[in-house]
Amino acid sequence: MGMEHQLRWTEMSQNVDLSLGRRSFGGEYNWDKPGKWFKNDRVKYSACKGVWGGKRHVKLLRRHIRSIVFTFMLTGFLFLLDSLMSSVINPTLFKNMQAPGKSYDQEGKNITYHDRAKSAVMYFRLLHMASVSLAEREIEQKESNFWKEQYRQASLWKPWADKGSQVTRAVTLGNHTGYVLVSANGGLNQQRVAVCNAVAVAYLLNATLIIPRFLYSNVWKDPSQFHDIYQEDTFMNMLKNDIDILKELPSNLKSKDFKAIGSLVTDSDLSKEATPEEYIKNILPILVRNQVVHFLGFGNRLGFDSMPSDVQKLRCKCNFHALKFVPRIQKIGSLLVKRIRKYDGAKSLLDEELLGKYISSIPSRKQVAITSSSKYLALHLRFEVDMVAYSLCDFGGGEYEKRELQAYREEHFPVLLERLKKIKPISPTELRIMGRCPLTPEEAALVLAGLGFNRGTYIYLAGSKIYGGKSRMKSLIGLYPNMVTKEDLLSRKELEPLRNFSSQLAALDFIACAASDVFSITDSGSQLSSLVSGFRTYHGGGNAPILRPSKKSLAAILLDNNTISWHNFESRIRRMIEEGQRVVHNTSSSKSIYRHPRCNDCMRKDQ
Repeated sequence: MGMEHQLRWTEMSQNVDLSLGRRSFGGEYNWDKPGKWFKNDRVKYSACKGVWGGKRHVKLLRRHIRSIVFTFMLTGFLFLLDSLMSSVINPTLFKNMQAPGKSYDQEGKNITYHDRAKSAVMYFRLLHMASVSLAEREIEQKESNFWKEQYRQASLWKPWADKGSQVTRAVTLGNHTGYVLVSANGGLNQQRVAVCNAVAVAYLLNATLIIPRFLYSNVWKDPSQFHDIYQEDTFMNMLKNDIDILKELPSNLKSKDFKAIGSLVTDSDLSKEATPEEYIKNILPILVRNQVVHFLGFGNRLGFDSMPSDVQKLRCKCNFHALKFVPRIQKIGSLLVKRIRKYDGAKSLLDEELLGKYISSIPSRKQVAITSSSKYLALHLRFEVDMVAYSLCDFGGGEYEKRELQAYREEHFPVLLERLKKIKPISPTELRIMGRCPLTPEEAALVLAGLGFNRGTYIYLAGSKIYGGKSRMKSLIGLYPNMVTKEDLLSRKELEPLRNFSSQLAALDFIACAASDVFSITDSGSQLSSLVSGFRTYHGGGNAPILRPSKKSLAAILLDNNTISWHNFESRIRRMIEEGQRVVHNTSSSKSIYRHPRCNDCMRKDQ
């Protein structure tokens, strides 16, 4: 189909409205080859050509009255068909779909650039071909192969962190050394990593862990503490054979000034991804001397390279088994999943791990076969204003976009701007080729279309603060109108208990993404994408596909956007995703077990 549509492209490029989806395609599909419809009457019509006067015209008109009537009837039928196709594809028919209308920065300020200006479309030609392809696939009732895991080896790996012999305590350090207190910063997912690392550090130092605290941030504006998000008793009971955990410090230590006695440890006092040896050498003496150490802003301060096997296993056990969302979040999360699936029941072990008693047990195969549950794809679209501005990339918005993002950098990233003054600048084009630009909504749409996901695919959008708002989302929603967020699926009353707590709202996105039939990410470095990917890998039984586009590979494909055929585009997109899925092989010791748990310390592979 590629050459035919490329020829038509030059004639239509100025008039195609992508938001109409197949409507623009429908008329052309019906009329581009009239011979197909009038093959038997072509000779008859030629007899009338040029004869339009007097009796001869009347005789000929009477002679061919049947053909004329047939022609009018067929024309009416085709117009009816065109209208029908347009209405079927019209995005407004999906009643629950409400496109994110605004973009916000991290402090909640309204960013309205693309709502005021014309939407920046960077790949108009490819989007048109994608629309045509999706229409053809729907007519032919084709389904994407990527609803299922493409890498067969995935099913060989089984969860292991909570099985086998219990983790042996670090008796080499002697008796109990003191208490470890951690104050974690960041949002939900950064805090989750900090909690798991805190468990590992307490084990390394043979200390008692105090249930971690969560710092209040002017960015996240969420006062939630551990017990507001995770089940404290489950956390303590699951790890009780590995480390001692208390909810509070002993009274004799509560009043101490940690900074004055030298027990306050900040990120500047520890290397990023520090080794166990660094903790033994630098932190243990403080702990023994003062009985307590307080890690302030504790984040990514424990590495993976050359980490003892028992420490790795304990971190996996904490992340995949000990951290369960509180019942309030599980209950609302279950409503979210049930409504998008239109099915009330667990479909896999993932559901039970995420939602506990708030979703019924996995039904038998026979029950699954007769259910009318809907499949859905979860998309984590990392295109917030902070990420867009920090990337220094060009997203097709012209001078207005450049000025707006520069102003944002000056306010939020002054250190970045100072650093840029000292180095040779890299052009936006070079940054894109290097794979350092976040995927735009339209690029995400092209990837999904290239993988064959049809137009009716239900898509859950995790996080909705997209830079550029509704206008930037136009291309994505034009191709995939059945897109919803948690705000679409849950009523205001149902969301009210979590409304002012960003981390608890983020937990709903975590649940919806982890429970999806397919999870698609646009930035592999995102904490949510990493943790959800790891959770699906660990509990998904080898049938929880994850789509990981390579930004560098995609940039190389899109460089040919003016000449590439749709067939070639599809082929290269599928190859890119298949290569990404092969990452599931045995994880090296230097990779994050939160994202890549397929290693012998977390999972076991059937031979």
